[in-house]
Amino acid sequence: MNSRNISLITASLLAAGFAFAGPALSASDEEIIKSAMSAAPEPVAKDASIIEITADGKMRTVREGKNGWWCMADTPSTPGPDPMCGDQNALEWVMAWAEKREPPKGKVGFIYMLAGGSDASNTDPYATGPTESNNWIETGSHVMIVGATDMMAGYPADPKPNTSAPYVMWHGTPYAHLMIPVK
Repeated sequence: MNSRNISLITASLLAAGFAFAGPALSASDEEIIKSAMSAAPEPVAKDASIIEITADGKMRTVREGKNGWWCMADTPSTPGPDPMCGDQNALEWVMAWAEKREPPKGKVGFIYMLAGGSDASNTDPYATGPTESNNWIETGSHVMIVGATDMMAGYPADPKPNTSAPYVMWHGTPYAHLMIPVK
């Protein structure tokens, strides 16, 4: 992954209002890499670009990758663990979501969140906290298939899903994606 793509991730997520505090003010590069790599299987994570969003909102490449995947460390300012790794198609989807524009058509992406994910609204892609109507859920270790909206027929799309089985998150929005729990 090149630094232009990583800069696009950073700019897109910040534009969407995501505040990253970085893994920790005193985290070493080794700690950041370890956290980021916990999101995906070792064969993917070992050669992925590792990025950090610093407390001042800037992107820092901690380690250059060579397999086209990107990984970010946990963000301590969120309620739970949320390191993630994604492929290039997932990057385009994440950027579209963050910029509130239509995701690319015909590109299925894959995101690992094997360390779990921060709690989130199952119905509002831009919710920043729980309300009585936004169906806040807890997610554990999972993978996400993004950009496959037309292929999710038959999967539960309930506002209050059983998060221990596959379900559609953000159903009815352009950012609907399949959540698949992994133990």
